[in-house]
Amino acid sequence: MSKKEKFEEKLAKLEGLIKELENGEVDLDEAIDKYSEAMRLAKECTDEINKAEEQINKIVKEDGSLEPFVTE
Repeated sequence: MSKKEKFEEKLAKLEGLIKELENGEVDLDEAIDKYSEAMRLAKECTDEINKAEEQINKIVKEDGSLEPFVTE
């Protein structure tokens, strides 16, 4: 891939692969390939969500640096 896929594109591909696997009309070798691709996409999406969550949970201080957001 020359350009980085967006989260939404990865999620759409993952959903498509899941539908294909659920319909049961793919042969075993193709199902294994699709499952492997789905697992890769699921991991990438999870990693992106975790990274976004980390960024959201930080507050920008007056000097522009970030600090963890802590509630009391």
